[in-house]
Amino acid sequence: MKRRLTLITAGLLLASGSALAQSQGVSKDEIVIGTIQDLSGPLAGFGKQIRLGMMLRVDEANEQGGVNGRRLKLLIEDDGYDPKRSVLAAQKLVNQDKIFAMVAHLGTAQNMAAMPVQFQKNVINFFPVTAAREMYEPFHRLKYSFAAPYYDQMKLALPKLVKEKGAKKVCTMYQDDEFGLEVFRGAEEGLKSIGMQFAEVTTFKRGATDFSSQMQKLASAQCDFVVLGTIIRETIGGIATARRLNFNPTFLGSSAAYTDLIHKLGGPAMNGLYATMTVQNPYLDEASQPIRFWANKYKTKFNEDPTVFSIYGYNAVDAFIRAATKAGPNLTTDSFIKAMDTMVIPSDIFGSPEMTFGPQKRLGSNASRLSQIQDGRWKVVSDYFKAS
Repeated sequence: MKRRLTLITAGLLLASGSALAQSQGVSKDEIVIGTIQDLSGPLAGFGKQIRLGMMLRVDEANEQGGVNGRRLKLLIEDDGYDPKRSVLAAQKLVNQDKIFAMVAHLGTAQNMAAMPVQFQKNVINFFPVTAAREMYEPFHRLKYSFAAPYYDQMKLALPKLVKEKGAKKVCTMYQDDEFGLEVFRGAEEGLKSIGMQFAEVTTFKRGATDFSSQMQKLASAQCDFVVLGTIIRETIGGIATARRLNFNPTFLGSSAAYTDLIHKLGGPAMNGLYATMTVQNPYLDEASQPIRFWANKYKTKFNEDPTVFSIYGYNAVDAFIRAATKAGPNLTTDSFIKAMDTMVIPSDIFGSPEMTFGPQKRLGSNASRLSQIQDGRWKVVSDYFKAS
């Protein structure tokens, strides 16, 4: 009898251990999620905004009783936009802090470095803030992405704008890494679809601050349209350098350049820049009352204006809450994935396209649209276009 009881106890402990392993980061009262942001490197402006947006939605959820009775706990690590530090941050969050999911991690190379660490421990990579195809391809059950890929953004937007502007010499300057290459490849494919190719190509290393040689090269080639595979300071630095050279082509950036920091830091020289985008930048005096209400709520809490990256963080946590709620009280990685397999996330106040997911569909939507900086602020100038 004693031996039988010992075996039963051991069996129960094994079963309990198995359940705990499957639901790392989930306790009776809490769900622990993690994020890795650049809080000290070249994209610290984005990282701070994403973090605050996430914090706002987490606080809202907890004030309303949490997710099926569990409070959300958000843990944040800084990788300085360095993929090597991303690996260390992921190891800490996954192995020491035992997070349930990684949410809204910023950066293409950074996510690609961190994902293997997460997947070893069955930790979901949820709504990373990058539009690289690697965030949902090749298929992996633990990958979920919300952003129209840079590749599709450029492939669809560039031919339309080139035709509209009557451009004859299309050129590009892009960051020499996974992010920049995605912008370049999509643009190259878009040009091919209208029987064109790049007249001139130039690149720069991540973290570069001087773009004189690149812009002189493009100006010498008499480019009348330039695709920018750039983010914040490279967009501003590149365009400002071009203006000083009296080189004024049409500039088109990806959603990575769609941020209020461009016109706030770059000033009037940034007027005319186009960028692909999805959600709308939330100006405090926005005509839309719901956006205005949300933006003022954010400013009241953090004493600064929200941005499109604040929304990325906010929406990523919101989508996570929707799925975790749908998964029910018995939240595990498997029940979360099962909930996501039938998830439909409707368009929101910021103009996000509807997103749908399925057993083999890990990208919510590939739709994007165009905005342009006019009189010092972003204005939406096109409807959504989608890849077939």
